[in-house]
Amino acid sequence: MTEEPTVQPAPYRYALLRRLAPRVREDLGATYTRNLHKWLLIAPLIGVLSGLLITLVAVATLHQLWPRMLAFYLRHHWAIIPGIAASLAAVGLLMQRFTPDPNEHSTEEVIKSYHEHGGEMELRPVHAKLLASVMTVGLGGSSALEGPSIYGGAAIGTWLWARLQWIKRLRLTERDRRIMLICGAAAGMSAVFRAPLTGVVFALEMPYKDDLAHEALLPSLLASVVSYFTLGALVSSEPLFNFATQGMYTMHDLLWCAVLGAVVALIAMTFVITFRHARRWVVRQAAPLWMKLGIGGALTGLCGVLFLWIYPGSLVPIGPNYEAVESILRESHTSLELAVFALFKLAATTFTLAAGGVGAMFVPMFLTGGAVGIIFSQTVVHSSFVGLYAVVGMASFIAAAYKAPLAAVVFVAEVTGGHAYLIPALIGAAVAYAISGDASISGDQRVSALPEEILTEPLPAALHTEAVPVTVTTP
Repeated sequence: MTEEPTVQPAPYRYALLRRLAPRVREDLGATYTRNLHKWLLIAPLIGVLSGLLITLVAVATLHQLWPRMLAFYLRHHWAIIPGIAASLAAVGLLMQRFTPDPNEHSTEEVIKSYHEHGGEMELRPVHAKLLASVMTVGLGGSSALEGPSIYGGAAIGTWLWARLQWIKRLRLTERDRRIMLICGAAAGMSAVFRAPLTGVVFALEMPYKDDLAHEALLPSLLASVVSYFTLGALVSSEPLFNFATQGMYTMHDLLWCAVLGAVVALIAMTFVITFRHARRWVVRQAAPLWMKLGIGGALTGLCGVLFLWIYPGSLVPIGPNYEAVESILRESHTSLELAVFALFKLAATTFTLAAGGVGAMFVPMFLTGGAVGIIFSQTVVHSSFVGLYAVVGMASFIAAAYKAPLAAVVFVAEVTGGHAYLIPALIGAAVAYAISGDASISGDQRVSALPEEILTEPLPAALHTEAVPVTVTTP
């Protein structure tokens, strides 16, 4: 009885395929060493959860609480000072009672977690801090929601990292936790401002002054887009502050935009330094947080009352001030009124946030930069393109104060619909970023992802460009 020959699988009958198979496996292994496909599952999940959370926070604050408070304050000016003082004092009590460190919150906590704790955040006080942010912004404190939104999204990222550890195929590492932290921050920023590209760019620029968190690029892109569509499906995806723009500008305008960037840089640098000194002074005081915030709230309210006394109307430098953006961009105001408004807005923001309020500064800076840009247009350039200089002023102020020039330009373009002014905004933001130096609102931003000693150590002797004698031998 003869034994039948063993039949090999079809691919291995051919010598060429047998030789190529190991090479194909090697190439595919090199191609997928970083296991990027896992982010196709994780990042959209972070985006959905962050979008739902930030939609809840934004609707409660901007659509329910603040419109009612603003209407009440405009009818009863006498209630502004005690109302905001009592509201911020309540925020102080909440933070003292339910958070381990009431002086650490919002964007600062996210940056610190990224650099010092491997992306790990303390999750127990998240609910208290988000409630405190709703109260700070919605009851009249001069601040914005991007800080709490970044914080909430980052908390979801680090929480989800812990929950997905049991899925061994994902092979999540501590490096992935940092990526998921930034990914959540991008999703939060994207949702609150309906600006997905801004969320990506700002989250990548946020940890550093002169660098990017490159490893989080793909996850942040996916999470930001999903978060944006989640909020859009529940609320709206229209730009927050849409206004008409004209794409026509001259080289003369571009030169003036560079000058405006320099002017805004000096104002932003002065504000940043003043705010940082004020914040450090407040933290050093022995008084309880509720008392500090009560005093800060009273001073914030005083800014609102004084402005309404000088310029009666609906424009008032307190609260999230989304309605003030529309007023400044669409209505006619004198340069003096805009200057007074910008001064009181920066003062109110300092009193609110330096005292310990839970919020952030994108909209206050955005407003101030827009006001300065319109003043510059009306008094220096005498241009009919007021919107052009408003956009450049907005981008320049954010670039100088947050050290995020790309995010500043993209943010202004997305939330205003002013895409036609990208080039002038880039010029103004670049000049403002350069002139403002290292002055930054965030004390936890680092200069670069490279170690500090590498950035500061002298070049090796071999790299110095000194003249070296060369002997040429001719045959």
